[in-house]
Amino acid sequence: MRGKFLTVEGIDGAGKSTHIGFVTQFLQARGKTVVSSREPGGTPLGEKLRELLLHEKMHLETEALLMFASRREHMAQVIEPALAAGSWVLSDRFTDASFAYQSGGRGMDRSKMEALEAWVHPQLQPDLTLLFDVPLEVARERLDATRTLDKFEREQGEFFARCRAEYLRRAEQFPQRFVVIDSTRSIAQTQQTIGEALEKLL
Repeated sequence: MRGKFLTVEGIDGAGKSTHIGFVTQFLQARGKTVVSSREPGGTPLGEKLRELLLHEKMHLETEALLMFASRREHMAQVIEPALAAGSWVLSDRFTDASFAYQSGGRGMDRSKMEALEAWVHPQLQPDLTLLFDVPLEVARERLDATRTLDKFEREQGEFFARCRAEYLRRAEQFPQRFVVIDSTRSIAQTQQTIGEALEKLL
């Protein structure tokens, strides 16, 4: 029996990383085998590409192509085998992030992104996408209080406004798999919403 594919999304500072462990523990407590991964990355090659993508300046289309190259390897080495084995896969970002950052934020033509999506994973979409959403000022405050920022996290507010708008557009386009979570609430309130979404999928 095929496993389920879950993704967590949101602009930098939205708080998604805080809840990834909770999702894993919630599912494991209900008897599911969970494979947790991330994008870009998730494989030895993907992690090398991640370093380039997060820290090197490059042409917009080069960035998008490398994101999808990393994703294809991630699918071949991690996602598809785990799903086939009946495990549940939890990925910190997937293609919705490419739409948000490269198309929304950077301005790449959406039709090119759709062509890459159709080429790289025509038959695979997440069964559930948890989109953590916060106002831009909250996201920036959280980022400034954390760590050394990568090239995406150093972008200005207008960039993240476009990313957020594209995330919300995707959520409206695919309401059957998206759950938009107000991440300004307390951790307990947020995790209650996450648990309700997971129970529905179970």
